[in-house]
Amino acid sequence: FLDGSYVTSKESPSDYDGCWDPSGVVAAKLDPVLLDFSDGRRMQKAKYRGELFIAGMANGSSGTFLEFFQTEKHTGSSKGIVGVVLDGALGSGLQS
Repeated sequence: FLDGSYVTSKESPSDYDGCWDPSGVVAAKLDPVLLDFSDGRRMQKAKYRGELFIAGMANGSSGTFLEFFQTEKHTGSSKGIVGVVLDGALGSGLQS
């Protein structure tokens, strides 16, 4: 699921935020950088130019990251996010 300035009307988005569903993920094919949340997720930002979290992972006291990304940060209103389905044949780490 993608969030951040790429899913807004911002004219020049600078990065993205997202979360991913670990269901069916083959751990051996997963890039370890996706599980490295140290140093403000520095490694993720360097490699992927964005930040990715596990969808069901707790985001402080506001629920999961999936819930967090569906809430408008200024108003608290519900908002949409972009869902992306990757095919296992693309080397995404998902089982076919």
